Order: sequence, then C-alpha cells, then structure tokens
Amino acid sequence: MNLNEFAFSSTGWLWTEAFTAAMNALTLQGGGTLTVSAGRYETAPILLKSNITLHLEAGAEVVFTDDETLFPLVDTEFEGIASQAYMPCIYALNAHNVRIEGAGVINGQGAKWWKQQREGTLAYPRPYLVCFQHCTDVSLAGVTLVNSPCWTVHPLYCNHVDISRITVRNPADSPNTDGINPNSCQNVRIADCLIDVGDDCIAVKAGTEDTPHKQPCRNIIISGCHMLHGHGGVVIGSEMSGGVQNVLVTGCVFQGTDRGIRLKTRRGRGGSAENLSFSHILMEDVLCPFVFNMYYFCGKGGKTPEVRDKSARPAADGTPILSDISISDVTVRGASACAGFLYGLPESPVRRVRIKDCTVVMRTGCAGQAAMMDDLDTMEAAGLYLRNGEDIDLSGLRVVGCCGKEINAEGCVFCNQEENS
Repeated sequence: MNLNEFAFSSTGWLWTEAFTAAMNALTLQGGGTLTVSAGRYETAPILLKSNITLHLEAGAEVVFTDDETLFPLVDTEFEGIASQAYMPCIYALNAHNVRIEGAGVINGQGAKWWKQQREGTLAYPRPYLVCFQHCTDVSLAGVTLVNSPCWTVHPLYCNHVDISRITVRNPADSPNTDGINPNSCQNVRIADCLIDVGDDCIAVKAGTEDTPHKQPCRNIIISGCHMLHGHGGVVIGSEMSGGVQNVLVTGCVFQGTDRGIRLKTRRGRGGSAENLSFSHILMEDVLCPFVFNMYYFCGKGGKTPEVRDKSARPAADGTPILSDISISDVTVRGASACAGFLYGLPESPVRRVRIKDCTVVMRTGCAGQAAMMDDLDTMEAAGLYLRNGEDIDLSGLRVVGCCGKEINAEGCVFCNQEENS
C-alpha cells in the first residue's frame, strides 16, 4: 500500500490525514506495509499500529511540523518521571510486530523545540522523534533520523527490539537529543548504527526513584556502532533504579565523544548495574574514556547534601550498586582530561572491575572535567583516578603520556595490589 493512494484524505499542506487513513486501512486488513515514495511529506505525529511496516523509499523525507498545538498529549515518562508529554513524532503504544525501515529520512524539525526548551516556554516535555512504548517485536532499520526535538529513538518498556543500520544526526548544541535510549526494555540489539548527537549517543536506562513501576533493562547487545561527538558513547544511567543487567558492547568506534564508556548514578536512585562487558573498542579525542560516577548531579535532586556527601552513609534501598564490569581490548588515542575516572560511594564501592589489554594514550593542552559531579577539579592528561573501589584489577591497563601517576587511587582494594600500587 502506498501513501500517495491516500493523498485525497488530507486537506491543506499536511499529510496527517493520509497517514491516519492508510494506517486504519492496513489495520482493517490485519496489517501490511505502508510505502512512502520519494518526496517530502510534512505531517503532525503518526501513530504506528500493530503488524504494520512503515517503509521509506530512497528520496522520501517525512518532516514533522514544529507547531506544538498539533501534538496531542500522551501519558509517558521523561527522565524516569511519569508525566504527560507532547506525542512522539512516530509513536507506537501497546503494539506488536511494528517496523520502520528503508533508505528515507525522518526529520523532527527540532530547532523551534530546542529554542523553546532553552527559554523555558514549553508547557510539557518535548516529543521524542520515534518512541515504542509497551511494545513487543520492534524493528528499526536503515533510515536516517535528523533534528530530533528531544531523545531520538526511545523504546520504553519493550521486549525484543532490533535497531540496525540507522543514522542519527542532531546538532552538537541541541539539548537532550540522545541517539538511542532503551528504557526498561529486554532483549535489545543495536547494531551497525552511526550516531552524531547533542547528548549521549546510546544510553541504557531503567527509571528513577520517582518511576511508579520500576522494571529492569537487560540483555542488551550493542555492536559495530560509530559514535561521533555527544556527551557519552555508550552510557548506563543515570536512570537505573529498576536495574541494568547483562549488557554487551563490542566492535564500536567513539570519536570526539566527551566520555566513552559512561556509568552514572547517585544516592537515592538505588538499583544495580551489573554484568557489563565492553570489548574491542577504539576511541579517539575523548575527554575521558572510562567514567563510573556515583555522584552524578544532573536532574531532579542532584544537588542535595545527600548526593554531594563524600563520607559514608548507611546503606539503604536507595543505595545504587555498580559491579561485575569487564573492559578489554580497548585502544584510546588522545584522551585529554584523564585516562579513567572511577568514583564509587564509601558505602557502596564500585566492585569487581576487570581491565584487560587496554591502552590509553594521553594528549596535553585540553583540560576538562572528567565527570559531572560537585567539587571536582579539572584535569589535564592525568592518569586513572579511583575512589572507593573493591576487587579492582587494572593489570591489563597501559597509560601513555600522562602527567603524574598512572594510577591515583584512594579507598580502593585491588585484587593484585602489588601490580597496581
């Protein structure tokens, strides 16, 4: 079925009614493929339904209006907080067997949304560009996504998600335009994607302390992806109250990302991130290649005394856990701030970290702050900085060209103390 068959359904210059009529017709016949031929199609948000494939042919560009009055409100979550928000540009809710594919472009026309966000004039959170919410058997392949108003691809409470060969491009200064953010999902594969965005490239999330129904995010495979710019290459958190387990990242390239492998959480958030494996990764010109930050201060509640306190506090349900993390076969050229930054809590150290066959080559002349936390000085070409770690093995790490000690550690227990002292 071709969208142009429904052109008569639309009035004015938007294709919204044509998309709606086509989706309804396909639903009546039990599903099928809606083909969008070469051309420019401006529209309000699109609701993608079960058993439907949206296929964008080469030369097709679906462009979303930036008129917020044409975006209905939906019940969703933003940064772990349940709220109403503007409907995502392409939205699937409680659907199964939904697909977006092809060689075309999905354009969110985000500039007006970014401006309003900076000015604080929006009544509700901005729309995601593509969001699958409470869906099963989801696929996104081949398309190019640009100028997202907010997070670009957001699977939320989904099972069996496959994202491959997509390109995501948002300007470096566009706020909160993460690339791919699976949130409280299970069985996710992200492969062979190029991501160049204004925030984290891929962020694996699992809700916050304010999320009403916390669910884990687990069984995640990320492979063969190319990350450009952005605040982090592959990120766990900071929303991880439901827990993040079983994440494999391999065969990726990070170029110019602020941080490379980035884990972030804080007191009160709770949850655990564990069984994480990162291997066969090349990084170039990054601020800091490895960041494990349990004092992350951004977002609601991030500046409280509880979060900032560097002394031990009683462990409780809100105490987060980072453990069982393997980093191997990673080559870093041009790290500018420090070779790595691992900062656990005194009452919950970062535990069981293994670094094997990794080389970090430092560069001078570009100081920066390794992690987003209070009371942290800038660093320049420093070695690996550790606080509050337990059962740490750094025997497979080589740091070249750092200023000062290769390893600056306090409050840590190494599994091979002699080699790391």
